[in-house]
Amino acid sequence: MSKVKYYYDSESLSYRKIERKKRTTFKYTMFFLLASALFGFLFVFLASQYVESPKEKALKRELQNSQLQFELLNKKMNEAEAVLANVADRDNNIYRVYFEANPIPDEQRKAGFGGINRYKSLEGFDNSKLIIESNKRIDVLQKQIVVQSKSLDEIATLAEEKEKLLAAIPAIQPVSNEDLTRMASGYGMRSDPFTKARKMHWGMDFTAPRGTPIYASGDGVVKRADSRATGYGKHIRIDHGYGYTSLYAHLYKYNVRKNQKVKRGDLIGFVGSTGRSQAPHLHYEIFKDGDRINPINFYYGSLTAEEFNKLLEHASLENQSLD
Repeated sequence: MSKVKYYYDSESLSYRKIERKKRTTFKYTMFFLLASALFGFLFVFLASQYVESPKEKALKRELQNSQLQFELLNKKMNEAEAVLANVADRDNNIYRVYFEANPIPDEQRKAGFGGINRYKSLEGFDNSKLIIESNKRIDVLQKQIVVQSKSLDEIATLAEEKEKLLAAIPAIQPVSNEDLTRMASGYGMRSDPFTKARKMHWGMDFTAPRGTPIYASGDGVVKRADSRATGYGKHIRIDHGYGYTSLYAHLYKYNVRKNQKVKRGDLIGFVGSTGRSQAPHLHYEIFKDGDRINPINFYYGSLTAEEFNKLLEHASLENQSLD
C-alpha cells in the first residue's frame, strides 16, 4: 500500500493530505512502463548475444551437421570424378582401341549445360554460390556417367560381335594331324596331275585314307552339300558370315545337309576321291568376300608353332596337286 503524504498549511494551522494530480500519475506510469520496456529490450538483446536458446543450439548443430555432410559429399564427388576419369581413360585407350572404335573426345565427355539458367531457383541464399557449384558438379558427373554407360554398351556389343567373328573365322585344320598321311599340296602354282601343266591351285590338299573325318573349321551355315560344281565332286560350302566361306571337296559322303548350322569342330563329312581327283584327299579352300585366299593363314586355332612351321614348309613346295 502506497504511503500517504501530508503538508502543513500555515493558514489553517493544520496538516493537509497531498493530492497527486492525475496527469502526474499518468506521467509517472508511462515513465515506468517505458523504462521497463527499455530494460526488458536491453536484457533480451544482451541475452541473445551471449546466451544461446535451445532453438539456436539446435539450429547451430544442424548447420554444423550440414557442413560436415557437404564436406563428405565433396569428398565423394572427388573420388567419383577420379574413378570416372580412370574408366574413361581405359575406355578410350584400351577397350575402344581393341575393338577398333573411335575414342570419345573429352569435349563430349565433360561438356557442360548451355542455354537457360538451370540454377536460377538456387540463387538468393546465403550459400547460393556453394550450392550452385555443387549442383553443377553433380550434373556434369551424371552426364559423364550416361556417356560412359552408352560407351560401355557399345563396347559390349562390339565384344559380342568380335566373339562371333572369332568363332566364325575358319581357324582350324579341317583334318586332324593324326589322320593325315601327308600335306600333299599347298596354295599357289602347281603341276596339274592330269595335264602336267603349271596352273594355279586355289586351295590346300590333305592326303588321308578314304572315310577320314572332316571337321568344320568355323561356325557357320551349310550353303551347299552336293556334287553339282565342276571338278569338286561331292563337296560342302559353309558360309561363316563376315565375308568368309570355306569349301571342302572330293568327299566320300556327307554328315550335314544344306542350311544346317554348324560349330567349329563339328563332323561334316568324310574324305573321298570324287570329282576331278587322283587319290583320296581333301581339297580345302577359303573365300573372303568372294575371292580365294591362302588357307595357310587360318590355322592358329589348332596347330602348335612347330606344327604350323612344318605345314608351312610342305605347303610352300611347288609339287603336283591331287586335283
